[in-house]
Formats: sequence, C-alpha cells, structure tokens
Amino acid sequence: MSDYLVIVESPSKAKTIEKYLGKKYKVVASMGHVRDLPKSQMGIEVKNNFTPKYITIRGKGPVLKDLKSAAKKAKKVYLAADPDREGEAIAWHLANTLNVDVESDCRVVFNEITKDAIKESFKYPRAINMDLVDAQQARRILDRLVGYNISPLLWKKVKKGLSAGRVQSVAVRLIIEREKEIQSFEPEEFWTIKTEFVKGKDTFEASFYGVDGEKVQLTNEAQVNEIIEKMKDNAFSVENVTRKERKRNPALPFTTSSLQQEAARKLNMRAKKTMMLAQQLYEGIDLGKQGTVGLITYMRTDSTRISETAQTEARDYITEAFGAEYIGTEKRKETKKSKAQDAHEAIRPTSVMRKPEELKSFLSRDQLRLYKLIWERFVASQMASAIMDTVTAKLINNNVQFRASGSVVKFPGFMKVYVESKDDGAEEKDKMLPPLEVGETVFSKDIEPKQHYTQPPPRYTEARLVRTLEELGIGRPSTYVPTLETIQKRGYVALDNKRFVPTELGGIVIELILEFFPEIINIEFTANMEQSLDEVEEGNANWVKIVDDFYVGFEPRLEKAEKEMREVEIKDEPAGEDCELCSHPMVFKMGKYGKFMACSNFPECRNTKPIVKEIGVTCPKCDKGQIIERRSNKKKRLFYGCGTYPECDFVSWDKPIGRKCPKCEGMLVEKKLKKGVQVQCISCDYEEEQQM
Repeated sequence: MSDYLVIVESPSKAKTIEKYLGKKYKVVASMGHVRDLPKSQMGIEVKNNFTPKYITIRGKGPVLKDLKSAAKKAKKVYLAADPDREGEAIAWHLANTLNVDVESDCRVVFNEITKDAIKESFKYPRAINMDLVDAQQARRILDRLVGYNISPLLWKKVKKGLSAGRVQSVAVRLIIEREKEIQSFEPEEFWTIKTEFVKGKDTFEASFYGVDGEKVQLTNEAQVNEIIEKMKDNAFSVENVTRKERKRNPALPFTTSSLQQEAARKLNMRAKKTMMLAQQLYEGIDLGKQGTVGLITYMRTDSTRISETAQTEARDYITEAFGAEYIGTEKRKETKKSKAQDAHEAIRPTSVMRKPEELKSFLSRDQLRLYKLIWERFVASQMASAIMDTVTAKLINNNVQFRASGSVVKFPGFMKVYVESKDDGAEEKDKMLPPLEVGETVFSKDIEPKQHYTQPPPRYTEARLVRTLEELGIGRPSTYVPTLETIQKRGYVALDNKRFVPTELGGIVIELILEFFPEIINIEFTANMEQSLDEVEEGNANWVKIVDDFYVGFEPRLEKAEKEMREVEIKDEPAGEDCELCSHPMVFKMGKYGKFMACSNFPECRNTKPIVKEIGVTCPKCDKGQIIERRSNKKKRLFYGCGTYPECDFVSWDKPIGRKCPKCEGMLVEKKLKKGVQVQCISCDYEEEQQM
C-alpha cells in the first residue's frame, strides 16, 4: 500500500509524476475543479460579505468518492495542482473536501515535470497560499455578479443564450471600435519614386528623399513630374556616406501571450490549439527508453524570468554548438506582472539538450513544430546580439536628393537560431551597397514613380487581439483563450480571413452595456480591476473590499437597467430567395463557420444551404459555367468548383483568377502562402510577385 497520496488535475500529469516518485507514492487525478458555484443560481450571499456557496460539480461525485477513499488510507496527502491561482484554488477545494489542514505542508508546486524538478519540489511542501485562493475567488465572484445579473437582462431584451463578462465585453468593444475606424477611414494619396542606379558593374536601389536638403512628401502626380523634370540628367553625385554598426537584440523567451502570437504568425495556429499542444508538452511525452518527460515549463505565465540552472545549461549548449562568442553577455530586461508570480518562469524547454530533431519520432507534427519554436526562441534569447553593418548614402542631382541604404550581417549572433516574426509579415532583407565614396558619380538607370494610398488600421487577428489585451492590462494568461472562444460562440464577432469582424448582435449588446454598465466595458476600469486582483494575490488587498467597492456602483445601475433597458428586435437578413421545400423566404444566419442560408419557417422547416458565391471567373475546363466558391463539409475549407456540376467536375483548392499563363497558357490561381498570396501557374513554374 502507498504511504502518500498525490493529487494532480489530469491523468497524463499523474502518469508522468508517479514514475518519478516511487512505490510509496500514489498519484491520482481530480480531473480539474471538483467544486464550483452552482449553474442554476447566483450562488453568492451578497449581504454576507459575498460568501460563495460552492457545490460539487455535476459528474464529479464518483471522482470525489475515490479521492476520499484513497485519502483515508494515506499517511499524508499532497496537493500538486498547477502553480497558479487556478491551481491553488483547486488545491484549496480538495483540502476542504478531503479534510486536509490547509495550513499544513500539503501543497507542492513545480514549473516543470521532470524527475529532478518533481523530487526537489517534494522536499519543500508548503501550506496553501490563501492570497492566491482569494484572488481566484474574487475573480470568480466578480465574473458571477456581472454574468448572472446582466445575462438574463440580455436574454429578455435581445436574444436568449447571450452573456456579458468583464474581459469578453472589452474584447468585443475593441473589435467594434477598430471596425468603426476602418469604415470611417479616408485613404490619402501619396507617391514614391524609386530609382535603380549603376556604378560600374554594380546596380543598387535608392528612393527619393527631398529637395534642397528638406524631406518632401509626394502627394500627387504633378509633384512627381515636377521632381523628375528638375533632374537635369541621369548623373548623380555622392554627397554623403554614413557607415554605422547596429546591434539587434534577441527577443525575450516566451510568455503565454507572446507564444500565442508567434505561433499564429509562424505556424498559423489558433490560440486554442497552441495552448492544447503546450499542455501536452508540459504534462509529459513518452520518449521511449527515457520514459515520460515534460518537455516544456508551465505554459500559463506572464514572466520572462529564467532559472539560473536553465541559463547555465543554455550557455553550455551555445558554447559547444556555436562557440563562446555566441553567448549573450548583456542583462536583458525581464517582464513580470506581480511579485506573487515571480516564482514563475518563462515558457522554455526543460532541457536544451533535448533538441527538436532528436524528438521527431516521439512527437506529432504539430507538437514538434511548437516545441521547435519554444526551443529556438529560448536558445536565441540566451545568445549574443547580432551586429549589422549599415551604410546610408545621399545622392544629389540639381538639389534633388535620393537616399540609398544597405546592411549586411557582420556577426549573426542569435540570428543563427531564430528571428522573431512581425505582425505585417514583412521580413527584413539584407541589401548591400557597392563601395561608394563622397564626390564620385553614379548614374540612374530606371526611374519608377508609384502611386499609393494610406491603408486603414488592420482588423484584429487572434494574435493581435491577445497582444492588445495584454498591453492594456486586461485579462491574464489563463483568460485569453476562453475569451476568444466565448465572443465567437455567442455570435458577437466572426472570423473573416482569420480576422475578427463584429456582428450586428455584438454591436447591439455592446451598445446596451455601454449605456447601462459603462464601467464593465471601460478599458481603464477593467485594467485597474486586474491590478486589484494582483494586489490580493500579493497579500496587499482584501478581496471582500474589492468586490464590495465594485458592487456598490454596480447594483444601482442594475436596478436602472431592469426598469429602462429597451427591447431590441434583431431581424434576420433576407437572402432574396424562397425555400425550395416549403416556399417560405430564406434568411441569412451566422454559424460556427460563417454565414449560411436557413428557412425562416424554422423549426417547422429545417432546410439550410451554403451561400453560393460566384467569383466572376468562367470555368477553365468547360468554358461555360461560372466558378463558385464553396466550403467543404468535413474540414469547412474553401474550395472552387464549376457551377454546372455534375455536368462539369472542375474543382480546385486554389482560387482561379481568370487569366491565362503568359508562359504556357495554363490556368493561373491565387495560392495562399504563410506571408500572403501569390499568383502561380498550375502547369509550369510561372509565378508573380507575392502580395501581402
């Protein structure tokens, strides 16, 4: 019989840990939370200091029965849930349910699931941290007070199934405000002039800068023509050459939000999938003879701190793989949100010696891609800065000034391993200039004036929205994914080409919340509330007072809304055709995968059909039908087929563009790539310049 009982959240975590602890320890899973507020009622005694009334979660009865039985047989119970607020709350609920003294040394925490880390953590068990528990309780109670009071109002006044929440409402507001910016944006014309220059056998590019030493913004074609006419000939004098050395520092190791952002940019992964894979890597992967090993540290963190042990191992690896000159010597600024979370580390591999290429046979394709990203980012963060040699030259013709710049990597440093992506997909490319000296002459070859228009701010992607929420101090590592999921599930926003677009429903709900509960949707108020929860976690604030301060202002607003909030009727948008089954009008509905058509006679008639969208291209196979954009039933992926199907069976995953290849007269299609789209021929190697 085992002397010690260890309780964790998941079976996979339990399986990994039990192998490290030996026969005296029995490790079991609670399957997450075992107690929570009831779903059928508020579950909070507002007049009794907001005391929560917890109940056993439905379906957890058998789990608790087994846990109680195992706890009675054990000499000691250890609670080893995750090292954050949520994990501390799970441990506290288990302690109360199993009659474990919360002030005893019953709590064990670790940032990584490796043999050494687990054995070390069991040397230093501690009491349950009630400050962490109180911070989690305060968040849960605040969310319940908001959700269970405002949501029924929305059901009554707008539509059933709606919800309101502190973080989700702010997220929807950000998306709506961005859409308003886009709709009200008025593009402004501007021009650039690029010129190819020749020096001997070398060519290089320069851009127009200004006249008489002053920078000039080109806003119309007349201005451009005036500049071109001002240049007497194609001979330019090199007036100034500036050479500088520039350092480029590596990015810090991953936090939860930066991992979600970079996985979206580099791996095209949704935030939910990123966190699911990260959880698998954290809880343990079977590495054959090595056994089950946790490959990364805990994945819900907002700290970039790295332990001294991990730093030392990284330095040893870098020295061996690249040389001592590649070791980072500068102390880079770490980021952490609160003192209480200082025990957390950044997301990193548990050992840099477990190189991605050595784990190929043990990991799924996506697990490997994410592990490789985390491994490379961490190793790069411990490496030396890259050093770039940059050159800028001023070229003059009749007081018209062009500027040419170039850079070359003098010392790659961290770039040997990893370079951080950018939101716009633009990658820096090295451009070298030929040797240029002041006073010599170079000659312009081709002058290329180009018209442009300013662009509106982009819609939010998942990655960009997470980054914005983090920058504003709204939400925490554990809340980003649930927030993204909820605002889509409720129909407040939809994804269009991986970017968030607000729906009519989202606009109505936010308008009502803004009118009656402005503090719920106020960015500064929500950020301050997050800060208050951090203060509770640090032991510097009382959770009851924070909840009470909120409720004092919230209660009268709730009473006013119940009396004055107007009913809003959301009419379905007519689809312009009748149902072929019952002749009632078809309407547009919003579903999980976007818009579709449904019969307005629902539920009597349940006819639905996809929206048929012609793309304005004639079928290249039969030369009769129109190409139609459709969505596959299984993967919900867009594809293109002939509108005369089944007479013509033409189909393509890539979008035909209606032009023939100038090289072989084959079909040209628009191919989606990681960094944009590119026109390619399906029959030969012809391709056009990639568009972002």
